[in-house]
Amino acid sequence: MTGFLGEFEATLDAKGRFLLPAGFKRQLPEEETNRFVINRGFEKCLALYPMRTWEPLFEKITGLNEFDPKQREFRRAFLNGATFVEPDTAGRILLPQTLKAYAGLQKDIVLMATGDKLEIWDSNKYKELFDSLSSDTFSDLGDQVLGSGSDKSKS
Repeated sequence: MTGFLGEFEATLDAKGRFLLPAGFKRQLPEEETNRFVINRGFEKCLALYPMRTWEPLFEKITGLNEFDPKQREFRRAFLNGATFVEPDTAGRILLPQTLKAYAGLQKDIVLMATGDKLEIWDSNKYKELFDSLSSDTFSDLGDQVLGSGSDKSKS
């Protein structure tokens, strides 16, 4: 499997733990279900990286030029809060309090597969995000990101 698919609902318990969804675990090789890195997402969400995804990304980030102020700033911002997490014996993952606060996570959350990682959203923010995306806006965004057949002929 080259990536992850799906959208999973979960609930945070009083201690800030959630059960790693079975639908996500089935997409991971068995040896990769015991350790992850959780970090701030680019929007107000969290990113949950399997180690096979995190390790090459971490190498790339730590390999940035520390003498370049922009690269140094990005490295600090990206790695700020990154934490190793492991499911407990019941399969629950504890969210660090600072990251939970950053993403505004309350009780109901959505874990959304984004190819090589999961994003963790507060369910209300997640609903707002997709309710605000009209079909025309989605189509325009797709054209901007992926390009259309007519645009490719101009290059």
